[in-house]
Formats: sequence, C-alpha cells, structure tokens
Amino acid sequence: MDLEEHMMLLEKMSQLIMSALPKAEYSSLFNDFVESEFFLIDGDSLLATCISEKSLKQGQALHFFYVVECYLMDLISKGGKFAIVFFKDAEYAYFSFPELLPLRTALILHLQHNTTIDVQTEFSGCLSHGWKSFLEDSYPYYLIVADEGLDHLQTHLFNFLIIQSWGMKVNVVISSGQKSNILRLYAYLMPSTYNNQTFFQRNKMKIENAYKILIKQLQECRVLALESLFGNLKWNDIMEEASETIFLLKQLWPEGSDIRRVLCVTSCSLSLRMYHHFLENRKKTVSDENTNIQEVESNCLNMQEMEDLCKLHCLSVVFLLHLPLSQRTCARFITSNWTKNIQTFLKMKKWCEYFILSNMNIFELWNLNLIHLSDLSDELLLKNITFYYENENVEGLHLNLGGAIMKDYEDLWNTVSKLVRKFSVGKPFPLRTTKLSFLKKNPSPIKDTSKEKIPNLGFISMSCELVDKFVGDILTDLPFLKSDDPIVTSLVKQKEFDELVHWHSHRPLSDDYDRTKCQFDEKSRDPGVLRSVQKYHVFQRFYGSSLESVSPKTVVTQAVKPKSNFSVPKNKKAQETKAEIITRENKKRLLAKEEEKEEKKWNVLSLSIEEEIKENLNSGIKNLEDFLKSCKTSSVKFRVEMFALTACLKAWKEHCRGKVSIVCRRIKKKRQEEEDKGEIKLGETTKDLSIAVQMMRRIHSLMEKYPELLQEADQQFIARCLKYLGFDELADSLYPTQVVRDDIKEKKMNKYSIGMGPVRFQLQYMGHYLIREQRKDTDPRVQDFIPDTWQRELLDVVDNNESAVIVAPTSSGKTYASYYCMEKVLKESNEGVVVYVAPTKALVNQVAATVENRFTKNLPNGETICGVFTRDYRHDALNCQVLITVPACFEILLLSPHRQAWVKRIRYVIFDEVHCLGGEIGAEIWEHLLVMIRCPFLALSATISNPEHLTEWLQSVKCYWKQEDNAMRKKGHAGYRANFHKDHFQIKESYKVRLVLYGERYNDLEKHICTIKHDDIHFDHFHPCAALTTDHIEKYGFPSDLTLSPRETIQLYDAMFQFWESWPRAQELDPENSIHFKNKIVIKKLDARKYEESLKAEFTSWIKDGHAEEAKMVLRNLSPDSVFSSGNMVRMFPLLVEKLRKMEKLPALFFLFNLGDVEQRALSVKTFLEQKQEEKRPSKADKEAHDLTNKLRKVKKSIEKQKAIDEKSQKNPRKMDQMLLHEAEHNNLLKTLEKNLETPPDCTYANQKAIDTETLQMVFNRVKFTRKGAELKALARRGIGYHHRSLSSREKQLVEILFRKGFIRVVTATGTLALGINMPCKSVVFAQNSVYLDALNYRQMSGRAGRRGQDLLGDVYFFDIPLPKIGKLMKSNVPELRGQFPLSITLVLRLMLLASKGDDPEDAKAKVLSVLKHSLLSFKKPRVTEMLKLYFLFSLQFLMKQGYLDQEGKLLGFAGLVSHLHYHEPSNLVFVSFLVKGLFHNLCQPTRKGSKHFSQDVMEKLVLVLANLFGRRLLPAKFQDTTLKFYQSKVFLEDLPEDFHDALHEYNMNVTKDFASFIITVSKLADMKQEYQLPLSKISFAGKECEDSQLVSHLMNCKEGRVAISPFVCLSGNSDGDLLQPNIPNHVILRTIGINHTQAPVLWSQIFDNQGRRMPLNAYALDFYKHGSLIGLVQDNRMNEGAAYDLLKDFALTILSISVSLRELCENEDDNVVLAFEQLSETFFEKLNKV
Repeated sequence: MDLEEHMMLLEKMSQLIMSALPKAEYSSLFNDFVESEFFLIDGDSLLATCISEKSLKQGQALHFFYVVECYLMDLISKGGKFAIVFFKDAEYAYFSFPELLPLRTALILHLQHNTTIDVQTEFSGCLSHGWKSFLEDSYPYYLIVADEGLDHLQTHLFNFLIIQSWGMKVNVVISSGQKSNILRLYAYLMPSTYNNQTFFQRNKMKIENAYKILIKQLQECRVLALESLFGNLKWNDIMEEASETIFLLKQLWPEGSDIRRVLCVTSCSLSLRMYHHFLENRKKTVSDENTNIQEVESNCLNMQEMEDLCKLHCLSVVFLLHLPLSQRTCARFITSNWTKNIQTFLKMKKWCEYFILSNMNIFELWNLNLIHLSDLSDELLLKNITFYYENENVEGLHLNLGGAIMKDYEDLWNTVSKLVRKFSVGKPFPLRTTKLSFLKKNPSPIKDTSKEKIPNLGFISMSCELVDKFVGDILTDLPFLKSDDPIVTSLVKQKEFDELVHWHSHRPLSDDYDRTKCQFDEKSRDPGVLRSVQKYHVFQRFYGSSLESVSPKTVVTQAVKPKSNFSVPKNKKAQETKAEIITRENKKRLLAKEEEKEEKKWNVLSLSIEEEIKENLNSGIKNLEDFLKSCKTSSVKFRVEMFALTACLKAWKEHCRGKVSIVCRRIKKKRQEEEDKGEIKLGETTKDLSIAVQMMRRIHSLMEKYPELLQEADQQFIARCLKYLGFDELADSLYPTQVVRDDIKEKKMNKYSIGMGPVRFQLQYMGHYLIREQRKDTDPRVQDFIPDTWQRELLDVVDNNESAVIVAPTSSGKTYASYYCMEKVLKESNEGVVVYVAPTKALVNQVAATVENRFTKNLPNGETICGVFTRDYRHDALNCQVLITVPACFEILLLSPHRQAWVKRIRYVIFDEVHCLGGEIGAEIWEHLLVMIRCPFLALSATISNPEHLTEWLQSVKCYWKQEDNAMRKKGHAGYRANFHKDHFQIKESYKVRLVLYGERYNDLEKHICTIKHDDIHFDHFHPCAALTTDHIEKYGFPSDLTLSPRETIQLYDAMFQFWESWPRAQELDPENSIHFKNKIVIKKLDARKYEESLKAEFTSWIKDGHAEEAKMVLRNLSPDSVFSSGNMVRMFPLLVEKLRKMEKLPALFFLFNLGDVEQRALSVKTFLEQKQEEKRPSKADKEAHDLTNKLRKVKKSIEKQKAIDEKSQKNPRKMDQMLLHEAEHNNLLKTLEKNLETPPDCTYANQKAIDTETLQMVFNRVKFTRKGAELKALARRGIGYHHRSLSSREKQLVEILFRKGFIRVVTATGTLALGINMPCKSVVFAQNSVYLDALNYRQMSGRAGRRGQDLLGDVYFFDIPLPKIGKLMKSNVPELRGQFPLSITLVLRLMLLASKGDDPEDAKAKVLSVLKHSLLSFKKPRVTEMLKLYFLFSLQFLMKQGYLDQEGKLLGFAGLVSHLHYHEPSNLVFVSFLVKGLFHNLCQPTRKGSKHFSQDVMEKLVLVLANLFGRRLLPAKFQDTTLKFYQSKVFLEDLPEDFHDALHEYNMNVTKDFASFIITVSKLADMKQEYQLPLSKISFAGKECEDSQLVSHLMNCKEGRVAISPFVCLSGNSDGDLLQPNIPNHVILRTIGINHTQAPVLWSQIFDNQGRRMPLNAYALDFYKHGSLIGLVQDNRMNEGAAYDLLKDFALTILSISVSLRELCENEDDNVVLAFEQLSETFFEKLNKV
C-alpha cells in the first residue's frame, strides 16, 4: 500500500464515522440495566477525555485520578458492568506527550491494583487475533471510545478501533458529550449497521495494512523523541538502566517502601544520570564540530542546577507523604510557568518515571505499597515550593521545614545520591545552591482567590404557613436579609396574580385541561355531533369486545354494605330459610333440564366425532375439547372423557400393531413433519407418543375432575389403559389385580409399552398439559371463573378500601381486580370516580374501550361511565365515573387549584405498569401522583425487584394522610364534611397498603435461538440454565423467575446424572423415585415445580460443596453451540416468518427497537409474499385476467343498455330472458376473475375466516385519511402489521383489533407494545439487539407469548441476538425502583399556586406538603431530605427575585405563563424573562405601520430565538469539522441575535450567582470523610494536619473560598469562584451533597463537551420552517423521519401554547407580539400538515 492509498483509506474511514455522528442516538446508556449489559471502555479514550477536563491543570495527577474515578464510579453506581482495555500499540501515541506516559502507566497500575475493575492490557492492537477472540467470547454491547485524540495520529488509532468494533457487530458510544443525572447517563450511541459491517469486511486487508503503516509512523516518532534527549542510548539501554536502578534500590531498602518514595528516588537518580550522559554527549558532539562549548552550555542547564531541581522535587514528594488533603487544598496557586531552558530536563524526567513504572514487575517479590499510585507527583505543589526558594527565601524569608519533613527529605536525597553512583550529587542542604530561576517572572505570580469568594447572599424571609411547616426546622440556621436590604426592596412589585383575574385582563386564563382538544362538544345538541358521539361509542364497544370475551354488565347503584372476607372458605349454615330452599330446588330443576339438553347434543355429535377420530385423531380430539368447553354438566363431561379415552386406547393399539389405518398414516406424516422441525430427534423412539399423550390427558382429566363419578368398572378400564402404556405399578395402585403373569402375555403387553417410566413420560412429553393448581370453591363476587387465592386477596383489598402493590407475571389475571374495583365504585353511587393511570396513550385507548364494553349504567343526564384525558385529546373527562388518563394529565388535574371539588370525588386510583416510576421520562410524575392522592390505590406491575421497599414507602405516605385526616377532624375543619360526598362517610377508610406477590405463569415459556446454516434458518432450544455460570449461582443463586418447563427439568437431571458418575443422590432424585411423584397417576404442575426446586437446590449445593467442575460440565452440556450468525439478517427476516408459519407458531410478535426497521421488516415480509405469489402464478394468468376484465366490461355495458331500453318500452318476455342470460354470464365471469386474482393461502398470513368482510371494511374505513393508513391496509390484507409510537391511535387500533381477532398474524413492533397492550400471541421473536432490550423489557415482551386459554406453551425466539446477551437478559434481575430528583423550579411554582389558590386551602396545603415530604429519593435518608429542603428554599428565592412569587407565597406577574410551559424548564423561565425585557416587542415589528402582517425575515428570526430555547437537539462536537455537503438545510443552528444573547447571559449569571450561594449553604451537609476519599478505590487522603512546619503553614494559607468544591479539584487551583463558570462539570462540586449544576435553572447558549469542544445545536426546526421538507431533515440533518415529525409536532404545539397564552394575557387586540406568534403558529402548522 503506497502512502496516497493509505491516506485515502484513512480519509474514507473518517468520512464513514463523520456521516454516522449526526445519526447517533443520544440516549441513556443504562436503560434500567441491572447486571444486564456488559460493555467496554477504551482506556486511552478515557485518558484523553479526562485529561482535557477544563478544571484540571497540567501536572496535577491526583485531581486527574479523581476525575477518572468519579466517571467510573458513576457508571458502577448506575449498574454498569464493564471492562477497560488498554492496547499496547496505543502507547505509541504518547511519545509526543512524554508528560502523559508515566500518568498512563500509573493509571493502568492503579486500576489493576487498587480497584476491582477488570483491566485488559494483553492485546497488542484492535486488529489482533486475541482482541477478535475476546470480543467474540464476551460480546460487549458497546465500546466507549473517543472520536478525537490528543493529536491526529491518536485520532486515527481511535478511528481504527471504531471501524473494527462495527465490523464485529459491536456498537460504539462516544466518550465526549456525555451527561449524567441521578439515575442515568446519556451519550451518543452509533450502532453497528450492516453497511458499517460490510465496509470493514470488504476493506479488511487494506485496513490491516494501513494500521501497520500508522504504527510504523508512531514508532518513528518514538525514535526521534528519544534521540533528541538520550542521544545514542537506545530504548533497551534505558530500560536496562532503569531495572538496574530498581535492583540497587531493593538492596538499599530491603524492608520495602511506598511507591511515592520509590518513584521519587529512582526517577531522580535515573534522570540525573541520563542528563549527565546528555551533557557529555553534547560536549562530544560540539568538540567534534569545533563549536564554542560555553555558548552551547548556556542553552541548557548544568548538573548543579538539575540537582537543585531534583532536590525541590524530593521535597514536594515529602510534602505529599506528610500533608493530608485538607491541608493541600489550601495551597496558594502559582500562575508562573517553567522557564524554557529546564524543559529538556523535565521531559527527560517524565521519560525516566515512565521507564521505572514500566519495570514494576521487578518489584514483585518486594514489599512495595502501591496504594498511592494516584498521587506520585504534584507539579503545582512543586511550583509553590520553587517560588518560595527563588523569591521569598532569597528576599530574606527563612521558614523551617519541621522535624519530620526534614528527616524524610534527607533520607530521600541521600538515597538518590547512593543510586547515582557515577558522580557526586551534593548534600541535601542548602536546597538551592544555584541562582538560576526555574520559573518565569510574572507581574502577579500568585492567583488571588479572595476576589473570587462568593458572597453568602442570605435568604429573603417569607411569611407563609406552608414554608414554615416544611422547612421551619432549618430556618433558624440560615442567614436572612433585613427588610430594608436592597435585594428585598428591589423585589418586583407586581399586582397579585390570580387565575380568575389576570394581568391586564379580566378574562380567566385557561389551564392545560381546557386547552386539550375536546374530541366532541359534550354539551352540543347538533345532530351531526350526536351521530359522531354515537359512532364513537359503538366503535369503542366493538374495540373492547375484540380485547376480551366478556359480556357487558349493567351496573345498578346499591347502598354501601360492609363485605365479608371471601378468601377463607365459609362453613355451611345450620338452618336454611324457606326462600333459600325454594332457590335451591329451582336451581336443581334447571340443572336437570340443562343436563338433558346436553345429553341429546352429545348423542348427536358423538357419531361424527367418532368418525373424525378414526380419520384424524388430533382433529377429532380438538372438536371433542371444544364441546367440553361449552358443556356445563359434569355427568355429560364425564361421559365424553370416557368416550375419548376409549377412542385413544383403540388408536394406540392399532398404532402399536402397525395396522395401516388412516390414523397411522396421518401419524407417520405428522411424525415426519416433527422430525423436520426438529421437535423429535431422529431415532428417539419408533412409536408416536402423541396418542399416548392424549390418553394420559384423558386419564388426568377423569381422575382429577370427576373422582366422585368413577365406578369400579371405570377404574378397572383406566388401570387397563395404564397397563397398555406400560405403567404397571400405577395400574396396580389404582386397581390391584392378583393375576399371575405369563411370558406370552408380558411379551404382548411389551409391544404396547411406551418404553419409559410414567413420571419421565409425563414430564418430558406432557409438561405443558400438566394440571394447574386451581381452587374448586366458587367466589360469589366472580361469575366468569374461579379465582385463585391471591386473586381473592385482591378482591378483599378492594372490599376493605385498602391499597395494594400487586406484582404478578404478564397475563396472570391481575387486571381483573381493576375492573372489580371500578364495578364496586359504580355500584356505590353516581358521584364516586375511579382514575385509571396508564403509561401510554395506546394503553389508555385500550382500557377505555374495555370499560365501555364491560359496563353500562343509567346515569343522570350529562354523566357518563367512561372518560379519557391525554395530551392529544379529552372526552367526558370530568363528567365520568371511570377516567382513563396518562400520568402527566392526571397531575394537571391534581395540581389545578379550581378542580379540587372533582378530585374529592375520587374513590380509587389504579396505577398500571407502576414500574414506570423508575423509568426514563416522567418518572417523578408517578411519584407525585402516588403521594398526592388521599384515596386508596392499586399499583400493578409484572416487574419490580424491590416491591417491599416500594410498599414501605407508600405505607409511610398513607400514615401521613391518616395523621392529616385526624388533625382535620379534630380541628373540626369547617369544610371537612362538606368536602366529601355523602357516601364517603358510609365507607370505612383504610390506610393499609398490602403487598400481593404472585410468581407463577399460567403457561410455560420455552426459548429458542435462530441460526442461519446454508441459507436456511434453524432453531436450537435454549435451556434456561445455559444462561448461568457457576460463579453466578454461587454469588446470587438461581434467579427467582428463571423457571424451567418440566421437559427442561428432566434435561437438567439427565445432564447431572451424566457428568457426576458417583453422584450420591442420583437415585433419590431420579424422577421415578422422587418423593414429589411417588405413586401419583396425576402429576400436577405444582409437583413438577417442587421437583425443579429440589433439583436446583441440589445443583447449588454441588457448587458450594466443591463439585463446581462437574457443575460447569453440566452447564456446558446444556448450552447450545456458540452461534454467531453471519450474513444479512435483514434479508433472512421474511424466511424466519415463513419458517414459523410452517411450524404453526403464528400468531407472533416481532420486537425491534428502531422505528424505521419496524416498518421496513413488515414491508419486506409483504414483498416476499408478493414475489412468492408471482412465481406461483401461471404464465397465462395475467392475459386471462385481462381478457376476463374486457369481457366483463362488455357484458356490463349490454346489461346497462338493456336496462335503459326496458325502462322506456314495455317489458318483452323474450328480452327478459336475454337479460337473465347476460346477468348469469356476468356473475360467472366475475367468479372466474376473482378465482384468477385470489391470493393462494400460502401467500398470505391473514386468516380470512377470523373476521367478516363488513367488520374488516369498518376497521379499514377508520384509517382512510391517516398518514400510514393505505400502507397498513395493504399489509393487513396479507396478515401483516406494524405498531409503534408514531402511529395515530386509529392506526394502532387497526393493528390491535385485527391481531386480537386473529386476522393479522404477524406484527413487528417497538417496546411501546409491551407496556400492557393486550395482544397475546403464540410466539414472541426478538429480532434486533438494542440498548432498550434490557432485563425489564425482555420480561415484559416475552410475557406476551402463550395465550391463556389457547396455548399451554409459549415460544420465545432470539434472532440476531448474541448468545452472551441472551444469557444476561435471562439471568439478570429487573431494576430496583430508585427515586428521581423530585423537585424543579416550575413544580415548586405549581405547588405554591395550588397552596395559595386551592378551593380548599387546608386540603391543598396537605397535598403540597405530601409532595415535598415524601420523595422516594429521600425515603429513610435524612441528609437528602435536608438537601431537598434547601433546594426548595433556593427555588422560592429564585421565584421571588424573578417576580413570580411575593413574600407571602402568592403568585405574581407572568407566573401563569411559566407554569403553562412547565414541560420546558428552564426554557420557560428564559422565554418569560425575554418577554418581560421587551425583546419580543422590539423584534416583532410589522411590515408597515398599522399592518397586522410580519415579514418572512421577522418570522425566521422569531423561529431562530424559539429554536434556541425549545426542542434543543445537540450534535456531537466533531461533526462541525464535516466536509459533507448539505442540500436544503443549514444543519447547525446560528447563535441568538445579539440583544437576546446578552439578555440570556445576564439571566444565566444572576441565576448562577444565586445557585453558587445555595451550593455553599448546602455544603455543610457534605460527608467530609468521604470527600477526602477517591470515590472508587476508597483510598483516603485524610489525616492529621502538619503543624510543626513554618513552610507548610506559609504555602498552605489560602483557606477562604474552598467550601463547596471537591478538595481534589482544589488541587488544580480551583475555588468556589469557579462555580460561576458556565458548563461546570458535576464532579467539581462536593459529591456527597447530592446536588449538582444540572439542577440550576440556567440555559447556556453554548454547550461544550468534556474535551472543551463546542457542541452545535441541530437547526431542524428553523430549517423545516424555511424549506418545509421532512426529506430535507432526513437527508441533511440526518434525522429519522418519524422522530423528526414528532419533534416538529412538539415544537408546533409549544408555539401554539405560547400564542394562546399571550392572547389570553393581553388586553390589546392588536399587540404585535401576540399577532406575530399567531401568524407563526398558523404558518408552522400549515407546513406541518402538508407533510
């Protein structure tokens, strides 16, 4: 490869990465992971990113290590599981930066020796074979790497790593631009796409060659760097010198030492020797060239000067040994730099430190303490000491060192002297023997931090009861301003703000509820509107009926009666009343009638079923089971079961005799199919066991369900059946026979035996048919089914008005309690309300439809049963009894001061999918709702790992409400009784919160891995134990929800038996001998589960009792072969669907995580079916269709002509006949054409029988005018659909209804479908790996497999998901629910609005206090509670200073506008500050005076301002260097206009000053013991301060202004004054106070990443406003079309919200700002509607 080719390839790689940068998804790296994802960090990227940290000064090692550890600790605290890799080749990149060489080596050693992090250093480079194998084995989900290095050569190295990772299907995360909050870390993730993978594969050889050339270039740099310093000494010579120095030291200090002392003496002695050699070399070169030696020597220092510098270094190291961090943080900061002539020696010294640290292996057998590797040198301290000796000491300031420091220093210098050997280095004192200045002269050499001290501003006092109640206990410790203080007197005096009487206006300001689009005018009597309402309700009921087969129920209001406990079975009463006897007799008579009817029905059916069983056993049995489902009488059911058993026995005998009956032929065919599918292994057994399975199912049913009906003859017959299967012992236990056996009979019976024990047979072949434990006693509260014990407990909870947290698997029946709760409230009165809170709009629509379908009730005029409120629309929200809503909308109602009367009507709140409390967006809203409601609640979830903690927290909230209610009663709060409806007092209030746990799924799930072999798809069963390792089992045991199907339990036993030959408990745990199954004819699911548990316990004991090797072999045996499918998995997707169809595994849900891919995969399946149909279609078919169409047209014309003639003339009988002939021909042609065009059944997945044409058309008509309607209809006709968040509700409903009905059988979907949407299926396929495929989503999604009542087994398939990931998903726990930061400025404003303006002030205050006191974050954490109290105070101070609150806590000024835009903090605050300053009035000038129209230029400027405030999307900094061409968009957003920019800067600085002052106040909460420790390694730098040294006291005298920032950060000369800097990183502030700069309401116009590069804003909103093209945004702005549309819609809604608010606030009809916003809103929506 020549140099030009090499450069071209490097450029190509850069361009590929550059084009991927803007498409990178900025998302949370840990999407609720716990133990779920393993990832890698490139160590050199970590170093390059952390060293660029702007608060860090060069040469400050300990601060650097603190930055690194803060980052790593942040990852670990969020559940990150990772390894760090340092490549050997990567070291070459530092030869131009010798100061970083020892730092890098020390970092590696520190991480290896002082932390538990896995550090990989054995790989030479990213293209090495070892690295490739490591990636294949560990399969990390992503690699964190920098997109830019310290120079262009290191950048190329990073580029190679990115390209290679993509080539290995590993995603890349950019190390810069990351943002962290309490629970999450956001970063740019660039996925490994198929294009990236093919680029690497295609150019593999070229890439390898280019890499070799790059490494060669870097090696040349090393040679040059060494030559300039060490002359003729080569690398190996210096390494030898270094190891010799170490050997010598070991002899001098045999007892061992600390790494700081060791590095100090070895590096100083080696540097001095090397410098001596350097000078000798110079002299020799000079004398050879006959140059003036004196002139050369003046350019570089002499040996004595170097010795002085080394002495100073030794003294600085002694300071490190003696001074605790608390003292070092007070060091003064010297601003002078080193003089030029000592640079050579400093570089040489860094090289020497590197050579010493590289030889660390020599110290192996020596007692070397490596704890302080992070603090080997401190250049700033060295400058401080140097400055004293060069300036202050010379000027006559003589300070003693102190005894201990002096002794240690002398020891170190004497050791240096001994190690140098070749020449003398002088005595330890005096420290300076030469006059040369090492530091440059500087007019102000010492940084004056006193100017930077932040004044402690003091608080403005408030007279507000709420404030006193919440923070009264801490107010006494805080400084308060006097009433005449300028800050207090200058507070904006504005008229009090009230929602009813407004700024400049007497019109009320509407709230979010009023502004939400109402679907229909609820009060309208217009016939058209009423027709629409009627149509809506008809459709809702149809939609609801598609979701569940429950008949509607009319609810009648009844008086409230206390309910009895139904969980406990009741004893019969001794005496029956006459009425009860009559009822019983009537029931008896009805049952007898029913029995007679069913007898007759069976007599008719039995003949046809008997015939069908002869034809096809399985089909016959299915019809028989369908009859059993509809049958209610036990005696008839018993007859049917006996009939089925007889038929099965007959079929079994025929099969075993080899009689070639139709049944046998079908069975052989079925068996062949099963072998093809891989369900039966070839040669397993020659008999078809499906008949035996059917026999045993009948026996199970008879023995378990009808024991009282079994006669002796029946038992004898069952025993005979068991004998025929070879289960003699079971037969004898049921019906003992004394007959002596003869050999002939035995041989004959062996012919029929299945050849295995009854237990193994039932577990292996009947696992999913095993009978589930179910109660037999009915519950009068439930008509449709017999509830389990745990479900009865839920009903008791509702009956007793208690609250409950309910954790049970998907489709286990937990939502039944919700509907029971609704029915209870509907029965109680017409006033009570149930609120159902669902996380997504799709789920809201679904629940609303179910409620409409389930309940009807006669209500007073204007009242309805069900209402809906989402951000998009609302319908009957406040005049219904069951409100279905999303969290944000429910919060709007709870916080609205004038809706408190409605809130008091709420009787129950149901929170579905309550684990969203730990989610990424809006999680804090769930918290607010749970703490604000007074009534009982039900919180439902399938996946919470710490439900006890959640329940305890919620119980503490209920205790608060109990106290509040009691206090109000005692006070005789006048409104207390009036506040509630009359029925409230008949209901016994309960404050109890129960935890109801249920862990058993109704159906088993089996997992399979899809692999591609020879261009075909194969399935391997994935045993759940294959996900585990012995280490994991030893550490955590078996995961609680990692259950095995009975078949998998048998596989585990067999593997254990195989790999430990002398296993002592083998016989005892053999399934045939197990105590769980002994002599049981009917094995139940619970028996199998108990056996599984005992087997798991035994396996765990193997690992703990020293048999881990055998256990490892068992797990290895159960694991599938390593599958790493290559090939284009996208192309194979339709083949996967087709294969599942052939295996009868549809309907199936296919989960993908990228919006575009969800649509593309569905369309690719449709294309595949169309091509298949095209190939099957006969060649002449198209011509035939064409001819038929022409004939039809002619016949149609003739008929129309004839009709016209007939109408004019009298009807002629002859012509009538002709007419009939034409019509017959027309119908015949139409049928032929339909047949010609019809889709063959194997070219569609649609089940045409599932739905009638009329209903299908109705569903299709609803999406006639929607964006994706036509596409969805075309897909649906082939039985395919897709489902994601960007579809409209109608489009989603089309897919949901048709899938539920069974018409659509293939749906691709994103995770939104997993959140509670009722779409159960036979199989679930994970068809794309993603950061969103985590433990939580895996459980939610896989839970959809297996339809209760239809499938006893659900199948989960993994397609293109790496094996290690599958294992991690299955074994990792779901995340614990942890609290978010609960407060924001706008929330505090909304709470104050509620407290001051609530219709019921006492109730409003109690709610506000509940929100403030009960955050999950502060539960049981008093320190966090105190911090939140201070943040609350800061918020109040901020709101007062901005003019939104007065000193009594009442709202002022534009507070309403701020709270309306609460979704957009801090942009809402900035926007209002611009408005108040009059900036929008200056900007919005019409085209001419008196005009109401604004120019395009004004509009564009207005959009520019708004795009800088709202919907901000940052691009990676590196993308600014792009050379890519943009066609329509500008892409990078321009800065704000100057006046807006200045106003924003002023706003930010005011807020920052206040926030810095607040941080200083909060700093007293810090845990200083922890603050003096490195966060990850926990190495402490605390200790006793050095008091006997005058020099230490002099140098460490800056105690002021270092209160709120980390002591490690102070080492770089930072002080509290730096808190005023923009974009300050989180680690600068004390980390234990639990607060950082992300909580300050500032909006920086320029954002910088960790490497100090500016990150531009994406100009998508302004670009779209200019060109109106979505395609332009996809092409230039590199956005996904669906995501871009959603963002633009949000932006348009924000403009609309502002526009409406301004119109309401402003009395002047012709105000320019209002008109401009209205014009902008109109034009923006026009442009948006066009796309």
